[in-house]
Amino acid sequence: MESTDKEKLLSEFPPITTPEWESKIMTDLKGADYEKKLIWKTEEGFDVRPYYRAENLHTLEYLNLLPGEYPFLRGNKKVHNNWLIRQDFFTRDHENANKLALNAIARGADAIGFNAKEVTTHKEMHRMLDKIDFSKINLNFISSRSYPLTLELFIYEVTDLGIESVRVGGSINFDPISYLLLHGDFYISWRSNIEEAEYLLNAARKYLPYFKILTVNGHYFLNAGSTLVQELAFSLASACEYMAGLTEKGYSIDQIAPRFMLSLGAGSSYFMEIAKLRAARFLWAKMTEQFHPDEPDTMNIFINSSTVTWNKTLYDPYLNLLRTTTEGMSSALGNADSVTIHPFDIMFREGDDFSRRIALSQQLIFKEESYFDKIVDPAAGSYYIESLTNSIIFHSWKLFLEIEERGGMIESIKSGFIQKEILKSREQKETDIERRKLVLIGTNQYPNLQENMLDKVERKEEKSQDIPSPYQKISSFKGSGAFDEIRLATEKFVSRGNKKPSVFLFTMGNPTMHRARAGFATNFFGCAGYEIIDNPGFQSIVEGVIAALTSEAEIIVICSSDEEYPEIAPEICKKIKAADPKKYILVAGYPKDSLEILQSNGIDDFIHVRSNLLTTLKKYQVLLGLE
Repeated sequence: MESTDKEKLLSEFPPITTPEWESKIMTDLKGADYEKKLIWKTEEGFDVRPYYRAENLHTLEYLNLLPGEYPFLRGNKKVHNNWLIRQDFFTRDHENANKLALNAIARGADAIGFNAKEVTTHKEMHRMLDKIDFSKINLNFISSRSYPLTLELFIYEVTDLGIESVRVGGSINFDPISYLLLHGDFYISWRSNIEEAEYLLNAARKYLPYFKILTVNGHYFLNAGSTLVQELAFSLASACEYMAGLTEKGYSIDQIAPRFMLSLGAGSSYFMEIAKLRAARFLWAKMTEQFHPDEPDTMNIFINSSTVTWNKTLYDPYLNLLRTTTEGMSSALGNADSVTIHPFDIMFREGDDFSRRIALSQQLIFKEESYFDKIVDPAAGSYYIESLTNSIIFHSWKLFLEIEERGGMIESIKSGFIQKEILKSREQKETDIERRKLVLIGTNQYPNLQENMLDKVERKEEKSQDIPSPYQKISSFKGSGAFDEIRLATEKFVSRGNKKPSVFLFTMGNPTMHRARAGFATNFFGCAGYEIIDNPGFQSIVEGVIAALTSEAEIIVICSSDEEYPEIAPEICKKIKAADPKKYILVAGYPKDSLEILQSNGIDDFIHVRSNLLTTLKKYQVLLGLE
């Protein structure tokens, strides 16, 4: 297109100012509150506007930087976004782990995570790593009884096979601060941990120059219930403790920082997760810069992003595939160096061949069919994502500085500050899930009424030993856990030969309203695994009462409009209670103008959008004798 033609075309669309946009929005809102309707108040502590413009980015210092340039917000890859496809295996059987790993490698994995807790000899290490090409496959030891021993055995295996050490990549999951948080105390002491880190650093410098020996596990915070901002701030504070401890031993930051791996979780907030990874690189560079490195690349960080577990569900588990797909996409588009997608069935078993294959194939599709690896930082310049990135940077850095003012990460753990902040965020998530403000499809909304999972659960919940510890612990958070318990209790009740509790929907009156409220009631009690007896709509109260009593349902929910409830509900309730006083009669909705009338005529309860779903279901589990 000629420049004159372009100018002519653009002249047809004159620029619109922000005040003009705002004026139009206010007109369309028709007096509604702008803040309540259009501003998203995130759990991370900042507001997200309904739209962003170029003017929102003019203060960003990094906007015109290229990928691979300090402060690495746009990633450390200059040409292609070729991340490592990683799959972790948690089995302690090292021979089985080897079979699983070889199978994953044959299917496209180029990074493997091993549980090395039972690997204590050279022979066992060899069996676990047999036939794996260390020069091509990134190896990560995610669990161990002694990381110095694990590293020593691995070094022996590398040298014994004559593999060139510069070609060996991977990591060990040495993270004593996470151990402190998970167990409430140091394994021995912080001083001992730093000495251990010193040993690991010296061994790796001598034999494995590109191997990571310190891991900061931010995903532990996220899976315990933290916000994204907390995950980043706590991760930075942990890394800072390690860097300070080792620099005090005489090591330079250029010797220490390249030995880190940052392991972050990837949740379902798609654009926020992309922004988080970009912010993580920026923040890491700024923090490392305070230690005055000589080499710019020292301020770069290797990031592994793994799908979170807290939002995965037992019921309707195939929906976990959709969750991990968006989480994996965020990880790839956010320029993670390696990505771990956990199998969709991880919540109730170790994963089978099918679920592991699907988890790998998701990433292969990202690369081979969606071409996510062909462009670096595709989010660059997006008004929305750049603004999110900046907000996450600001709030994470602010929290990080607060931790430093409190004496650092360890002192903040000892005082309980870190645990308190995570617990506060976790409790808010739990409340939001209970009230369906935070929806887990298939669990607290739109359940599969025909689904049974009792006979599919293989993974036993590990009961934490109540061992006294000097400091408060954090633990993994399972968003669907309380709902899973209710539904499993229903299944167990039925498996003992009892009748499945049933809910009769007494639909009558305004067809639009009674259908909408029948759907609401179906979703409501379906979350407990009860049988739902729906009806097309009764023409008379007598007809409906006969059907309700014949159904032998324990719970009867009247579904109609607020205007019709005062007329029909008292009579329905009177007739049913006269025939069977043990029936629980509920109204779908919250007709505030007739509450007293309905309650005085025997209505037992009201279910509506403001109901606490979990509390209500627990109540009826007790009333029906399921607990």
